[in-house]
Amino acid sequence: MSTTIVHSPSSQCAFGIAWTDITPPVGMYHRMWGAAAHDRSTGIHRPLRTTVVVMRSLDGGPQTVLVSLDHCLLRAQEMEALLGDTCRLTGLSRSELLVTFSHTHSAGYLSRDRTDFPGGDLIGPYLDSFPGKISEAFRMAQTNSRPATLTYGSTTCEMGCQRDYLDEERGHYVCGFNPDEAVPLPLNVVRVVADNDVLATIVNYPCHTTTLAWENTLISPDYVGALREVVERETNALCLFLLAPCGDIGPRDGYVGDTSVADRNGRQVGFAALSVLVGMNPAETDQVYVGPVYSGATLGNWRHQPWDASRCASTSLSKHTALTVSLPYLASLPKLAEAEPLHRELIAAEQAARAAGRLDEVATLRAKVERQRRLLDRIRPLPQGETYPCPAWAWQWGDAFWIAVEGEPYHYLQSELMRRFPNRPLIAITLGNGTNCSYLPTREAYSKAQLYQPEVALVAPGGLETLTDAIGRQLAEWDS
Repeated sequence: MSTTIVHSPSSQCAFGIAWTDITPPVGMYHRMWGAAAHDRSTGIHRPLRTTVVVMRSLDGGPQTVLVSLDHCLLRAQEMEALLGDTCRLTGLSRSELLVTFSHTHSAGYLSRDRTDFPGGDLIGPYLDSFPGKISEAFRMAQTNSRPATLTYGSTTCEMGCQRDYLDEERGHYVCGFNPDEAVPLPLNVVRVVADNDVLATIVNYPCHTTTLAWENTLISPDYVGALREVVERETNALCLFLLAPCGDIGPRDGYVGDTSVADRNGRQVGFAALSVLVGMNPAETDQVYVGPVYSGATLGNWRHQPWDASRCASTSLSKHTALTVSLPYLASLPKLAEAEPLHRELIAAEQAARAAGRLDEVATLRAKVERQRRLLDRIRPLPQGETYPCPAWAWQWGDAFWIAVEGEPYHYLQSELMRRFPNRPLIAITLGNGTNCSYLPTREAYSKAQLYQPEVALVAPGGLETLTDAIGRQLAEWDS
C-alpha cells in the first residue's frame, strides 16, 4: 500500500533553556592527559559553558532538569557534592536532576585531591562556584519556559570514527583512529520552536571530545565550541550539545595541540546539523499526499498539513522512568590493598629517574603514575558486593525516546537501540550524573590485547549488553 502521510517526528512539552559562563581561571590545574608535560593552563581557546534545560509535560507533570557542563567528568566525591548542593539551591529533588558533560579533555582535571599540584589551589573555589551558577541558569530556564514543539531529524557525519585500532607490528591494540572500520556515525538534531521562534537546537553526536590532547595547554571546549558557534550564528538561538555513546569513537583527526583542528572538527559537525535543520518540515505539520495534478506530466502533489487534535495528543505524550541495572564486577578488578602500594612504587621510580637525569624514562613513569592514581580514583568509591548498581534513565517525549546512562558505554548501546526501534528518534546521553562505572565496552572488546577501555573497565564482559537489554525492554513496553 502506498504511503500517503509522512509524520514529522515530534514532541510537545514545556521547554526552557539558559546558559552561563564557567570558564576556569587561567593557571588552574589542567593536566588531563598522562602524557602532558604541563600542569597549569596557559590561556583560553574558547570559553566554557553550563547549559540548563527544563522540560515538563504540557499537563504539568514532573519536570526533568538537564544540566550540561563543558568538562570531562567529575569523580564520585565531587559529583555527589555537586548534585547535593545543586538540589539544595534549586529546590530540585534528585529524581528531577540529570547532570551530563560535553566531555572535553581540555578544560582541566577537577579533583580536590590535586590541591598540592601546580594550580591545584584554584580547583576548590572553582568547583564551589558550580552549584550557584547552575542555579542561576536554572532560574532563567524556568522563567523562559513555554510550550514548545521539538522536531527531530538525523543524518550521518564522518568527523568521528571507530578508535579501537590494531597495531599489528607490536601485536596489540591502541586507542586511536581505525581506518579499517571507518563508517559514518548518526547525528541527531532537535529543533525547538515556540510561537514560530526557534528557542534552541540540540545536537546529539557520538564522538569523544579529544581533538586536543597532551600538547594543548589552553582551556577549551574542544570541537563543541565551534559546533555551537556555527549553529547559533545561523539559527540565532542557543545550541546544546549532548554526547551520545562513544566509548569506542573518537575524532579522525585528533590528539593534537592545534586548536584550529578542533574548530575544523566542530564546524564539520555543525554544518551537518544545519543541513538537517534546513530540511525539516514546519513545526506541527506532517507531509500529506493530496492527489495528482495533471500538467505536462501527471504530478504527485504533497503538502504540509497542520496537525489535528489526535496528532497533537500523541506528540504531547510524556513518560519517564529511572532504572538500576546490576552489572557484575570484573573478576580481575584490583583491590585497594594491591593498587595503593604499586602507586607508591611508581612515584618512587619516577623520582629516582628524575634525580638520575633519565628524562625519557621520567616521561613514561610520569604517565604510569597518573594512570595508577586514576585507577585508585575509580575503585575507591565502588559499592561493596559482587555487582555494580548502574543507573540509567528513559523518557518518552511524544514520538521520541530519550535515554541516559552513567559512564562511557561503547556506541553499541545507541546503535542496537536504534536497530530495535527504527521508527523512533533516539536521543542518547552518556555520563549521566557521573562515571563511577567507567567504560562499558562490548563483550568482544575485552579480548583485544592491551586495549585501553577494557583495561580501565570495572564491570565484567557482557555488562553493556545487559544494560542495553534492560533499557530496550522498557522502551519496548512503551512502544507496544
